Amino acid sequence: MHPALYWIRRDLRLADNPALHAAGRSGRPVLPVYIHAPAEAGAWAPGGASQWWLHHSLKALAEALAGHGLPLIIRQGDSLEALNGLIAETGATAVHWNRLYEPARVQHDTRIKHALKADGIDAHSHNAALLHEPWTIQTGSGGNYKAFTPFWRACRRQQPEPPAPLPVPTGLNAPPGAADLPGAVIPERGDTAPLDALGLLPRVDWAEGLRATWRPGEAGAGERLEAFLDQALAGYREGREQPAVAGTSRLSPHLHHGEIGPRQVWQAVQTRLAQTGTADGRGDSAETFLSEIGWREFAQHVLYHHPAFPDEPLNPQFAAFPWQDDPGDRLLGAWQRGETGIPLVDAGMRELYATGWMHNRVRMVVGSFLVKNLRLPWQAGEAWFWDTLVDADLASNSLGWQWVAGSGADAAPFFRVFNPIRQGERFDADGAYIAHWLPALAGLPAKHRQAPWQAPASVLAAAGVTLGVDYPHPLVDLKESRQAALAAFEQIKKGA
Repeated sequence: MHPALYWIRRDLRLADNPALHAAGRSGRPVLPVYIHAPAEAGAWAPGGASQWWLHHSLKALAEALAGHGLPLIIRQGDSLEALNGLIAETGATAVHWNRLYEPARVQHDTRIKHALKADGIDAHSHNAALLHEPWTIQTGSGGNYKAFTPFWRACRRQQPEPPAPLPVPTGLNAPPGAADLPGAVIPERGDTAPLDALGLLPRVDWAEGLRATWRPGEAGAGERLEAFLDQALAGYREGREQPAVAGTSRLSPHLHHGEIGPRQVWQAVQTRLAQTGTADGRGDSAETFLSEIGWREFAQHVLYHHPAFPDEPLNPQFAAFPWQDDPGDRLLGAWQRGETGIPLVDAGMRELYATGWMHNRVRMVVGSFLVKNLRLPWQAGEAWFWDTLVDADLASNSLGWQWVAGSGADAAPFFRVFNPIRQGERFDADGAYIAHWLPALAGLPAKHRQAPWQAPASVLAAAGVTLGVDYPHPLVDLKESRQAALAAFEQIKKGA
């Protein structure tokens, strides 16, 4: 029979993969193909940390496919041209893929589907990434939601429980000669040249911390989920707020790259609750955790209905916000390097650069500091996160930055300025998180780690800390910069 192409994008798994399942169910030989086409993401091609992850995830996927007798074919360039090339080489008559929802991807996918169908190819797209696709949830008047709580309530009313995830397909067969096609990755032959040719790994190897922290791939995602269910689900409601403890799932990069799907996570949580019961508060923690899956869905919903969301404030009033001049990016550079002199901010930024990840509570704090204390545009922070986060997702990243800036959907009011000292005292009371990422301050008593400039000289000397040498003086005064931010906000309110 003529083969079916399974076109891989951000669905780097075998289980609960509707496109792969449909291609296999057709009875045709199946040929998996990944087409590297970063230009088709528009201005938001994957950043450095995401590229590192993608390299290792594709390698893991190639090994998993090989276990089912399938080679992974890698091509580069325009997706439609690459698909048409493989159709001509193999005689394929069907193409299956899982949908993406970013504005540039939607446009490209629509063009590709129309072109394939016009050429007589069976072209089918599927949903692997979301519980609720962006157009399926509407307000009572038929519009889209701009607040999370009513959105999530509508989701739960429409579908209290998602369908069960699909199993790994069985009986998959590759077309004859597939392993000899140009671009074939054959792990058993040690042939990863087509993957290496994509140039996804950094020329200067800064990824030691990423390698120590993460295991990209479907197996790594499963291990991460099981560890969370065993160790952190029961206390998630409180533990998720403490950056020094392993209280969150850290599934976000695995979900973004499609190494695990939300249906799988949902089912795993419900199965664990059925096994353990909810007497210890586990049920409340599970609901809180599943609502984070909801926030991921909400982000995609907002981006789909507001394509300019990554670049422009959803609230147009903020387009006139008087951001501070920053000649030579002096302030931005200090923030990026974790050298602001504000320990909780600096600890978070150094965790980010070392591991490609940052605790969500700390993300809010460093975001607030950039936008409100330094008064630099949220787009600058969004761009830095895009390049350094292994879970850099266009919808979630945009939602988070516009939330902290007060300009987005369901955003925090602008006058809510996170005080990093108070946040540290509340969520890192013993300063363990700061001590880990800022070892120069580890010798200070816990009560002085949040604001070392307030510590007596004798305490600093005893800890071997000289401000301005071992650790920087604060870049700005927190109280004065907060007042300046609020004055700037009043300025745009008057102009509204």
